[in-house]
Amino acid sequence: MNNCLAELRKARSITQEELADALMVSRQTVSSIENGRYNPSILLAFKIARFFQMTIEEIFYQEGEENG
Repeated sequence: MNNCLAELRKARSITQEELADALMVSRQTVSSIENGRYNPSILLAFKIARFFQMTIEEIFYQEGEENG
């Protein structure tokens, strides 16, 4: 599964640490999600979407598909 998390975070000038704190996860978790090494749980995906005021589908998408 691909995502545009890093782009969203950088566009808002938010560090991985700041995002991790807001989501109550480790910075390593944020890094792993951004790099495609870890797919978040549905609960964490909802938290991420809510944080960015977007839908899950706008942030996470299948390989070969365009994001939101």
